[in-house]
Amino acid sequence: MNKPSTPRYDAVPIGRVAAPPFARLPDPLTIFAVRAGRLRALAEAHELAPYLRFLADLCECQHRVQEELPEPDMPEAVVLRRAHDFGMPPIDRSRFAMDATFEITLRRMLDLAAAIDMPRDARVALSRIRTANALASCLMIRDVLADTIPVEAIAEHAYVAAALQVHFVRLAARLETKSLVPVGDGICPCCGGAPVSSVVVGWEGAFGSRFCVCSLCATYWHVVRIKCTICGSTKGVAYQEVDGSDGSVKAEICDNCHAYLKIMQQHHNPALEPVADDVATLALDLLVRDGDYRRGAVNPFLLGY
Repeated sequence: MNKPSTPRYDAVPIGRVAAPPFARLPDPLTIFAVRAGRLRALAEAHELAPYLRFLADLCECQHRVQEELPEPDMPEAVVLRRAHDFGMPPIDRSRFAMDATFEITLRRMLDLAAAIDMPRDARVALSRIRTANALASCLMIRDVLADTIPVEAIAEHAYVAAALQVHFVRLAARLETKSLVPVGDGICPCCGGAPVSSVVVGWEGAFGSRFCVCSLCATYWHVVRIKCTICGSTKGVAYQEVDGSDGSVKAEICDNCHAYLKIMQQHHNPALEPVADDVATLALDLLVRDGDYRRGAVNPFLLGY
């Protein structure tokens, strides 16, 4: 186990830095396919290989389910303007209600998932959600969006979360980046969700900049690398990593709020994917948890750890 290290930032080559954008919206046509590919690559020789392959198959379903889906209903222009003017997320997850498009998305997602090779417990959970009534489905949606998934029903909620990710990614992709404004520390400016991790990117014009990535809509938003992503403190920030790792994924811990969020060095390893590599670095969570720090991130596929 490595002791926490004080903040140290990599040198950035002169000429590669410009003002980074505040946010970058997701591409629904590529995000889940890329995630599936990363999960399959990570599964090779990994102790969590069966689970990573299952998630890869689920992400393939997220990619395929979008074929011929109806357009999602976007907020009215007046709602978008008010959100911008008052510093609120334009797609408010706390106000979400199942509509026709999401109902189709969820049903198709569950149908596609039925063809996945999975453990018996996962298939039983899938059967329960496929036969659930409207009220039960709405309650699961509410739990996912409120980040209050009950431990005893994690498997059922994972399928619902997968469908919600598809829906909210499609919503976010239809916004304009300039409509987004900061809404608070550790809060997605698009949907109000928590981050799944943060990444230091290698993008042209933003090389070495750090972005948080939303666990629900996959929007990236810029956060400077001198403060805690959860509480905004600039003091008591340190890093931990697993002995023998290559250092591409570390836990950024904060002694002010006693939380941590993983930070991924994507500018050194472009293959890193926020959701996939969060799951694959479970050993890092177990290490940091021993130090009594709480996870400041949300990942519906890593609950229960």
